[in-house]
Amino acid sequence: MSTSTAIGAVSKSLKNLLETEMQFGKTVTLLAPDESSSSHLRINLFLYKVQENPFLRNMNWQLKPGTADTLVPPPVSLNLFYLMTAYAPNDASSGNSTAHELLGEAIRVFYEQAIVPNPYLDLVLVGAREQIKIIPSHLDLNELSQIWSTFSGPFRLSVPYEVSVVQLEQSTTQPLSKRVKQIGNLTIQAPFQVPQITHLNPHQGASGSPITISGEHFNGWFAYVSLDGESLLEQQPLAADSFNLNLPATLAPGFHQLQVDISHLVRTTFWFEVVP
Repeated sequence: MSTSTAIGAVSKSLKNLLETEMQFGKTVTLLAPDESSSSHLRINLFLYKVQENPFLRNMNWQLKPGTADTLVPPPVSLNLFYLMTAYAPNDASSGNSTAHELLGEAIRVFYEQAIVPNPYLDLVLVGAREQIKIIPSHLDLNELSQIWSTFSGPFRLSVPYEVSVVQLEQSTTQPLSKRVKQIGNLTIQAPFQVPQITHLNPHQGASGSPITISGEHFNGWFAYVSLDGESLLEQQPLAADSFNLNLPATLAPGFHQLQVDISHLVRTTFWFEVVP
Protein backbone atom coordinates (compact mmCIF):
# COMPACT_ATOMS: atom_id res chain seq x y z
CA MET A 1 0.00 0.00 0.00
CA SER A 2 1.13 3.56 -0.61
CA THR A 3 2.91 5.45 2.15
CA SER A 4 1.08 8.64 1.22
CA THR A 5 -2.50 7.38 1.15
CA ALA A 6 -2.80 4.28 3.37
CA ILE A 7 -4.08 6.08 6.48
CA GLY A 8 -6.64 8.02 4.48
CA ALA A 9 -7.65 4.82 2.69
CA VAL A 10 -8.50 3.19 6.03
CA SER A 11 -10.70 6.15 6.98
CA LYS A 12 -12.49 5.91 3.62
CA SER A 13 -12.97 2.16 4.11
CA LEU A 14 -14.60 2.69 7.51
CA LYS A 15 -16.83 5.34 5.95
CA ASN A 16 -17.83 2.93 3.14
CA LEU A 17 -18.64 0.22 5.68
CA LEU A 18 -20.89 2.42 7.82
CA GLU A 19 -22.69 4.10 4.93
CA THR A 20 -23.52 0.72 3.37
CA GLU A 21 -24.42 -1.31 6.46
CA MET A 22 -26.28 1.24 8.60
CA GLN A 23 -30.05 1.01 8.29
CA PHE A 24 -30.62 4.74 8.81
CA GLY A 25 -28.56 7.92 9.11
CA LYS A 26 -26.29 6.84 6.30
CA THR A 27 -24.19 10.01 6.21
CA VAL A 28 -20.65 9.53 7.58
CA THR A 29 -18.11 12.34 7.82
CA LEU A 30 -14.38 12.38 8.54
CA LEU A 31 -14.07 15.72 10.30
CA ALA A 32 -12.79 17.21 13.54
CA PRO A 33 -15.59 17.31 16.14
CA ASP A 34 -16.00 21.09 15.84
CA GLU A 35 -16.12 21.18 12.03
CA SER A 36 -19.57 21.74 10.58
CA SER A 37 -21.33 19.63 7.97
CA SER A 38 -24.32 20.17 5.71
CA SER A 39 -25.88 17.02 7.15
CA HIS A 40 -27.62 17.34 10.52
CA LEU A 41 -27.99 13.57 10.93
CA ARG A 42 -24.63 11.88 10.66
CA ILE A 43 -21.89 9.76 12.19
CA ASN A 44 -18.47 11.37 12.40
CA LEU A 45 -15.15 9.51 12.62
CA PHE A 46 -12.34 11.64 14.02
CA LEU A 47 -8.79 10.23 13.83
CA TYR A 48 -7.22 11.54 17.04
CA LYS A 49 -4.07 9.37 17.37
CA VAL A 50 -1.69 7.34 15.19
CA GLN A 51 0.65 4.93 16.97
CA GLU A 52 3.27 2.47 15.72
CA ASN A 53 2.36 -1.15 16.43
CA PRO A 54 4.89 -2.41 19.04
CA PHE A 55 4.49 -6.10 18.13
CA LEU A 56 5.32 -5.69 14.43
CA ARG A 57 8.13 -3.19 14.86
CA ASN A 58 11.05 -5.64 14.65
CA MET A 59 10.04 -7.85 11.74
CA ASN A 60 12.71 -9.20 9.42
CA TRP A 61 13.33 -8.10 5.85
CA GLN A 62 11.00 -9.89 3.45
CA LEU A 63 11.05 -10.99 -0.16
CA LYS A 64 9.52 -8.32 -2.37
CA PRO A 65 6.26 -9.58 -3.91
CA GLY A 66 6.72 -10.64 -7.51
CA THR A 67 10.51 -11.03 -7.21
CA ALA A 68 12.85 -13.86 -6.30
CA ASP A 69 16.02 -11.94 -5.48
CA THR A 70 15.01 -8.62 -3.88
CA LEU A 71 14.43 -7.93 -0.19
CA VAL A 72 12.40 -5.07 1.25
CA PRO A 73 12.42 -3.81 4.85
CA PRO A 74 9.39 -4.48 7.04
CA PRO A 75 6.59 -1.96 6.55
CA VAL A 76 5.79 0.65 9.16
CA SER A 77 2.84 -0.90 11.01
CA LEU A 78 0.39 1.56 12.57
CA ASN A 79 -2.62 1.44 14.86
CA LEU A 80 -5.21 4.17 14.25
CA PHE A 81 -7.43 5.55 17.03
CA TYR A 82 -10.81 7.01 16.10
CA LEU A 83 -13.52 8.81 18.02
CA MET A 84 -16.99 7.96 16.72
CA THR A 85 -19.64 10.60 17.44
CA ALA A 86 -23.30 10.83 16.44
CA TYR A 87 -24.87 14.15 15.41
CA ALA A 88 -28.64 14.65 15.23
CA PRO A 89 -31.06 17.52 15.87
CA ASN A 90 -32.46 17.60 19.39
CA ASP A 91 -36.10 16.70 19.75
CA ALA A 92 -38.30 18.91 21.89
CA SER A 93 -39.63 15.96 23.87
CA SER A 94 -36.92 13.28 23.68
CA GLY A 95 -33.81 15.46 23.61
CA ASN A 96 -30.88 13.89 21.76
CA SER A 97 -32.26 10.34 21.73
CA THR A 98 -32.00 10.31 17.94
CA ALA A 99 -28.23 10.76 18.23
CA HIS A 100 -28.16 7.88 20.71
CA GLU A 101 -30.05 5.65 18.28
CA LEU A 102 -27.71 6.60 15.48
CA LEU A 103 -24.66 5.89 17.64
CA GLY A 104 -26.06 2.48 18.58
CA GLU A 105 -26.60 1.64 14.92
CA ALA A 106 -22.99 2.51 14.07
CA ILE A 107 -21.74 0.45 17.03
CA ARG A 108 -23.76 -2.52 15.73
CA VAL A 109 -22.10 -2.29 12.33
CA PHE A 110 -18.58 -2.19 13.77
CA TYR A 111 -19.42 -5.10 16.08
CA GLU A 112 -20.80 -7.29 13.28
CA GLN A 113 -18.05 -6.32 10.82
CA ALA A 114 -15.04 -6.34 13.16
CA ILE A 115 -12.83 -7.12 10.16
CA VAL A 116 -13.55 -4.78 7.27
CA PRO A 117 -14.78 -6.97 4.37
CA ASN A 118 -12.98 -6.67 1.04
CA PRO A 119 -15.91 -5.04 -0.83
CA TYR A 120 -15.66 -2.01 1.47
CA LEU A 121 -11.89 -1.59 1.27
CA ASP A 122 -10.47 1.36 -0.58
CA LEU A 123 -8.52 0.34 -3.69
CA VAL A 124 -5.25 1.24 -1.98
CA LEU A 125 -5.85 -1.50 0.61
CA VAL A 126 -6.85 -4.30 -1.75
CA GLY A 127 -4.22 -7.04 -1.60
CA ALA A 128 -2.65 -5.78 1.63
CA ARG A 129 -0.94 -8.41 3.79
CA GLU A 130 -2.81 -7.49 6.98
CA GLN A 131 -6.54 -7.31 7.60
CA ILE A 132 -8.13 -4.10 8.88
CA LYS A 133 -9.55 -4.96 12.30
CA ILE A 134 -11.90 -2.75 14.35
CA ILE A 135 -11.51 -3.08 18.12
CA PRO A 136 -13.39 -1.11 20.81
CA SER A 137 -10.88 1.02 22.68
CA HIS A 138 -11.04 2.53 26.16
CA LEU A 139 -10.98 6.16 27.18
CA ASP A 140 -12.18 7.27 30.60
CA LEU A 141 -14.25 10.41 31.01
CA ASN A 142 -11.20 12.54 31.81
CA GLU A 143 -9.41 11.47 28.62
CA LEU A 144 -12.52 12.12 26.55
CA SER A 145 -12.91 15.53 28.17
CA GLN A 146 -9.29 16.40 27.37
CA ILE A 147 -9.86 15.59 23.68
CA TRP A 148 -13.07 17.60 23.52
CA SER A 149 -11.56 20.53 25.40
CA THR A 150 -9.30 21.25 22.42
CA PHE A 151 -12.34 22.07 20.26
CA SER A 152 -14.83 24.88 20.40
CA GLY A 153 -17.93 22.68 20.22
CA PRO A 154 -19.76 21.21 23.23
CA PHE A 155 -19.03 17.70 24.49
CA ARG A 156 -20.95 14.92 22.75
CA LEU A 157 -21.26 11.27 23.60
CA SER A 158 -18.50 9.42 21.71
CA VAL A 159 -17.16 5.89 21.39
CA PRO A 160 -13.40 5.24 20.87
CA TYR A 161 -12.13 2.58 18.47
CA GLU A 162 -8.71 1.19 17.60
CA VAL A 163 -8.16 0.11 14.00
CA SER A 164 -5.17 -2.04 13.05
CA VAL A 165 -2.99 -2.84 11.25
CA VAL A 166 -2.19 -0.18 8.67
CA GLN A 167 1.10 -0.91 6.91
CA LEU A 168 3.14 1.67 5.04
CA GLU A 169 5.57 0.11 2.58
CA GLN A 170 9.14 1.44 2.38
CA SER A 171 10.94 2.09 -0.89
CA THR A 172 14.34 0.77 0.24
CA THR A 173 15.47 -2.55 -1.27
CA GLN A 174 18.52 -4.78 -1.16
CA PRO A 175 19.53 -7.86 -3.18
CA LEU A 176 19.02 -11.28 -1.70
CA SER A 177 22.30 -13.00 -0.89
CA LYS A 178 23.11 -15.76 -3.35
CA ARG A 179 22.48 -19.23 -2.05
CA VAL A 180 24.97 -22.10 -2.09
CA LYS A 181 24.00 -24.25 -5.05
CA GLN A 182 26.67 -26.95 -4.83
CA ILE A 183 29.08 -28.27 -2.23
CA GLY A 184 32.28 -29.90 -3.48
CA ASN A 185 34.11 -32.86 -2.00
CA LEU A 186 35.94 -31.68 1.07
CA THR A 187 39.30 -33.11 2.05
CA ILE A 188 40.16 -32.60 5.70
CA GLN A 189 43.77 -33.12 6.71
CA ALA A 190 45.57 -32.33 9.93
CA PRO A 191 48.32 -29.77 9.26
CA PHE A 192 50.62 -31.37 11.83
CA GLN A 193 51.36 -34.61 13.66
CA VAL A 194 50.15 -34.59 17.23
CA PRO A 195 53.06 -34.85 19.68
CA GLN A 196 53.27 -37.84 22.02
CA ILE A 197 54.99 -37.99 25.42
CA THR A 198 56.32 -41.49 26.04
CA HIS A 199 59.23 -41.67 28.52
CA LEU A 200 60.71 -40.17 31.68
CA ASN A 201 64.28 -41.21 32.38
CA PRO A 202 65.18 -41.96 35.13
CA HIS A 203 62.14 -42.52 37.36
CA GLN A 204 64.11 -42.19 40.60
CA GLY A 205 67.16 -40.45 41.86
CA ALA A 206 68.52 -37.94 44.34
CA SER A 207 67.34 -34.35 44.73
CA GLY A 208 68.68 -32.16 41.94
CA SER A 209 69.00 -35.09 39.53
CA PRO A 210 68.91 -34.38 35.79
CA ILE A 211 66.02 -36.00 33.96
CA THR A 212 65.12 -36.52 30.30
CA ILE A 213 61.61 -36.40 28.86
CA SER A 214 61.20 -37.94 25.42
CA GLY A 215 58.50 -38.75 22.92
CA GLU A 216 57.56 -38.12 19.28
CA HIS A 217 56.87 -35.06 17.10
CA PHE A 218 58.14 -32.52 19.66
CA ASN A 219 59.92 -30.38 17.09
CA GLY A 220 58.41 -26.90 16.74
CA TRP A 221 56.28 -27.06 19.88
CA PHE A 222 56.77 -25.78 23.42
CA ALA A 223 57.26 -27.64 26.68
CA TYR A 224 55.61 -26.84 30.02
CA VAL A 225 56.67 -28.84 33.11
CA SER A 226 55.43 -28.60 36.69
CA LEU A 227 56.45 -30.51 39.82
CA ASP A 228 53.89 -30.91 42.60
CA GLY A 229 51.96 -28.00 41.08
CA GLU A 230 54.98 -25.66 40.88
CA SER A 231 56.31 -24.62 37.47
CA LEU A 232 59.73 -25.96 36.50
CA LEU A 233 59.72 -25.10 32.81
CA GLU A 234 57.59 -22.51 31.00
CA GLN A 235 57.19 -22.38 27.21
CA GLN A 236 60.52 -23.99 26.38
CA PRO A 237 60.99 -24.21 22.55
CA LEU A 238 61.64 -27.74 21.36
CA ALA A 239 63.86 -28.71 18.43
CA ALA A 240 64.10 -32.46 19.04
CA ASP A 241 62.01 -35.32 20.37
CA SER A 242 63.50 -35.03 23.87
CA PHE A 243 64.59 -32.35 26.33
CA ASN A 244 66.46 -32.24 29.66
CA LEU A 245 66.00 -30.41 32.92
CA ASN A 246 67.23 -30.63 36.53
CA LEU A 247 64.98 -31.33 39.48
CA PRO A 248 65.14 -28.95 42.46
CA ALA A 249 67.88 -29.77 44.95
CA THR A 250 65.52 -29.32 47.91
CA LEU A 251 63.13 -32.16 47.19
CA ALA A 252 62.25 -34.35 50.16
CA PRO A 253 62.53 -38.13 49.82
CA GLY A 254 59.39 -39.78 48.43
CA PHE A 255 57.24 -39.65 45.33
CA HIS A 256 56.64 -36.37 43.48
CA GLN A 257 54.16 -35.64 40.71
CA LEU A 258 55.74 -34.44 37.46
CA GLN A 259 53.36 -33.06 34.84
CA VAL A 260 54.56 -32.57 31.25
CA ASP A 261 52.58 -30.49 28.70
CA ILE A 262 53.45 -30.03 25.01
CA SER A 263 51.89 -26.80 23.66
CA HIS A 264 48.63 -27.59 25.51
CA LEU A 265 47.98 -30.34 22.96
CA VAL A 266 48.94 -33.33 25.08
CA ARG A 267 49.67 -33.73 28.76
CA THR A 268 51.16 -36.64 30.71
CA THR A 269 51.80 -37.20 34.42
CA PHE A 270 54.86 -39.10 35.70
CA TRP A 271 55.88 -40.00 39.25
CA PHE A 272 59.51 -39.43 40.25
CA GLU A 273 60.87 -41.03 43.42
CA VAL A 274 63.46 -39.08 45.34
CA VAL A 275 65.78 -41.41 47.22
CA PRO A 276 68.39 -40.43 49.83
